[in-house]
Amino acid sequence: MGLTIGVDIGGTKIAAGVVDEEGTILETYKVPTPPTADGVTEAICAAVAEVSSNHTIDAVGIGAAGYVDDKRATVLFAPNINWRHEPLKDKVEQRIGLPVVVENDANCAAWGEYRFGAGQGHEDVICITLGTGLGGGIIIGNKLRRGRFGVAAEFGHIRVVPDGLLCGCGSQGCWEQYASGRALVRYAKQRANATPENAVALLALGDGTPEGIEGKHISQAARAGDLVAIDAFRELARWAGAGLADLASLFDPSAFIVGGGVSDEGDLVLDPIRKSFKRWLVGGAWRPHAQVLAAQLGGKAGLVGAADLARQG
Repeated sequence: MGLTIGVDIGGTKIAAGVVDEEGTILETYKVPTPPTADGVTEAICAAVAEVSSNHTIDAVGIGAAGYVDDKRATVLFAPNINWRHEPLKDKVEQRIGLPVVVENDANCAAWGEYRFGAGQGHEDVICITLGTGLGGGIIIGNKLRRGRFGVAAEFGHIRVVPDGLLCGCGSQGCWEQYASGRALVRYAKQRANATPENAVALLALGDGTPEGIEGKHISQAARAGDLVAIDAFRELARWAGAGLADLASLFDPSAFIVGGGVSDEGDLVLDPIRKSFKRWLVGGAWRPHAQVLAAQLGGKAGLVGAADLARQG
């Protein structure tokens, strides 16, 4: 199979890209994400039509945030779009006349990193994305593992604190409430409120109050040596590394790949994640340790992975 298109459905934009067999994006096109479910479907088709006008395309892969069924055809549930048992594959195929594969967006990103990014050379890889929430993907034996019903690797909703913080999924104590971009901002606000004298740089980047702190402020302040910002990253990393240690007990991969917006901070967050992982790894003194690697493809991973999964069929 030659060229394929990957579609990445984001909260504000839908990106479609033509991708070759080496994972290179040849052309992209973006449209705003419409507010309605039918509008999203139409926007996907429009973006595919636009980006494919100068190329011969063999198939299309769509990355969607939500639960996708085992046939990679129906979005069972999407948290940010009103899709409930939405036959997205059939609807798009009828409009564009090409084979379509629908996959969870975190799985797409994981596959993209495995094939063309930090996971190259590994057969067994676990990916996590530390963004607004926490997502992930499982590649074992060179295959994406989706579970019997297609909804595996929802790592963010593993309960790590019994009766802990309320999660958007309706449960309490989910991992993403302690290791995510939202959690990072919460840690910084709490610490700045408790010890404002240690958050001078951080508070100066916002409106001067803990309530005005945003994620971008924490990164800038941490690099400037702000103690509260640095401590907020360390707290997030403590939870992230402990979670990876648990996943190592389940899957025993050769590598963990950490992606998402939080991971863009590089060693500022990855080094303490590695330390926490080593601290909590059961039998760590006597067993091999998986590598903890930074994702390499950034925001392109989902689009590239979706296109390659379409190529795989």
